[in-house]
Amino acid sequence: MSKPRSLSLAAYRVLSWGVPQISGIADTPRPEGELLWVHVSTPDRLRAVDDLCRRLLPARPGLSVLMTAPPDVNLTEWEECKLPIVSLPAEQTGAARAFLDHWHPDMGLWFGGGLMPNIITRAQERGTPMVLLEAAVDVKTARGGRWLPDITRYTLDCFTSILAPSDDIARQIRRLGVSASKITIAPPLHISPNPRPWPEDELIETNHALAGRPVWLAAWVQDKEFISVLSAHRQALRMLPRLALVLHVADMAEAEPLYKRLEKMDLRCANWDAGHPIEDTTQVILSSDPEDLGLWHRVSAVTFMGSSLERDAGGRDPLIAVALGSAVIHGPHVSRHRSIYDRLGQARAALTIKSATELGDGVVNLLAPDRTADMALAGWQLVTEGAPQADQLIELIQDTLDRGRAEDART
Repeated sequence: MSKPRSLSLAAYRVLSWGVPQISGIADTPRPEGELLWVHVSTPDRLRAVDDLCRRLLPARPGLSVLMTAPPDVNLTEWEECKLPIVSLPAEQTGAARAFLDHWHPDMGLWFGGGLMPNIITRAQERGTPMVLLEAAVDVKTARGGRWLPDITRYTLDCFTSILAPSDDIARQIRRLGVSASKITIAPPLHISPNPRPWPEDELIETNHALAGRPVWLAAWVQDKEFISVLSAHRQALRMLPRLALVLHVADMAEAEPLYKRLEKMDLRCANWDAGHPIEDTTQVILSSDPEDLGLWHRVSAVTFMGSSLERDAGGRDPLIAVALGSAVIHGPHVSRHRSIYDRLGQARAALTIKSATELGDGVVNLLAPDRTADMALAGWQLVTEGAPQADQLIELIQDTLDRGRAEDART
């Protein structure tokens, strides 16, 4: 049931009236069945939200997800997202109405701040249940409505549930006049990776071919990093003569030229993509298929996450490696996944290096059984700590959608 409209909200809608062009929305049909609208306020939260949605969808057959970003953002600068994502229209009354008329979501999740009064209040008036997660007292009003009282309180009060990341944020929201019964303290959502299983027979065969040798993996290695990785391997071989390196290249087109270069070097190489067998004397296993990383993370006690030694590479997501029990080493240039690497560093679940020499030393040190076990355990605890929270949120979404179905059946 919608609540009476405040005078401030009525004035705000008049002041923010307008219907700009909403590019792409009118051309994209609404999917059949239930639709969950998920808004992400900042790009650093996209990976965790995307992970939640991909855990939710198999549990709710027939559900579709529409992900949105703030107006006027450059989506090409956001992290890669498996689900479709569009920008919300500008904070104007008619545009908000047009968006909701087209998509007609069954439920909405809003992550973070940048709250937009027009679209949130109209969703509430239409009976769309809305949940605010990782809440912030941060309302982005249209220019003409900044002076109006109560817009922040009224916007926050449209959410059926508010999950605040700290006591301080919860206190700020209560002081605005929002009912304490709506507010719960909950930490930010964490990613809980779910690696796909690997055929047991191939895993056993590969481990048998490696015959108990120490193995490290260099994953997503850029061409400019080849020399650093190979130099680190030569250095580590002096301490661990039976050490094997799995060298996974970021660009599949680089695999064959690199194999020819390795043939001319004093390193015995097997090209996995070409079906070469792993022999007892093999020192480097060359691989380029991203799918095979599921195997290599499982057989390698240590993983160096490449695309991190050179500037502008941005790094690669390390969580699958961590989830599969591999200790992680990385370079300093991981801007695309900075928050994840910071958490791993704080948990002592990853090692940062800056040079080939440091990489070689790190590989030798981490291959000591006690070091590998300690780091793997710290990483496992980190990647699994978010699973209960994600499960609780999925249960909340399921219950809310079920109530909506029941209400629709009665009308």
